[in-house]
Amino acid sequence: MGRPTRWSTDTGPDHSRWYVDRFRQLAAEGADLGGEARLLDAMVAPGSRILDAGCGTGRVGATLAARGHTVLGVDADPVLIDAARADHPGPRWLVADLATLDLPASGIAEPFDAAVVAGNVMAFVAPGTERDVLTRIAAHLRPDGIVVVGFGADRGYALAAFDTDIEASGLRREHRFATWDLRPWHPGADFAVTVLRLPAE
Repeated sequence: MGRPTRWSTDTGPDHSRWYVDRFRQLAAEGADLGGEARLLDAMVAPGSRILDAGCGTGRVGATLAARGHTVLGVDADPVLIDAARADHPGPRWLVADLATLDLPASGIAEPFDAAVVAGNVMAFVAPGTERDVLTRIAAHLRPDGIVVVGFGADRGYALAAFDTDIEASGLRREHRFATWDLRPWHPGADFAVTVLRLPAE
């Protein structure tokens, strides 16, 4: 693992367990937890290979797997990965730091058609590693693969900095929306969903 993530340094010792319990309760209540997955599913071919980067408890990856995709979820928090494995058997779930992600070293060499970075992941990575995270995700995509990233605009990672990091990572920005259900982006939006692509050449 690299530098401690904000998820571990900016939250209390019981936060991960609270987070697991929260999403289990939401699922039990029938809450709609699949919006991010539905968007990505509409953008990729059936049976795609998808990287759920910062997968948390696995809710997005599990929905994508149920729709027929091959999913690998990675997260730096072993408590969340344990919950994903318990609650969502089927996809593969790994403990890994996105800033130093090297899946071929773990025997996973085939590139991904797409990646999803949901749940404010970019605001929880270690400070100063955001560009590394985008670069490492891009390194695991096939040419012309896509990444969809969503996070709050008030979470300490400015969109201007994000856009600079996108360019430096080798990815290219194609679209930006204000929500996962594609409401139009505007400068006052408190959330951003950005579609990126790894150029084919």
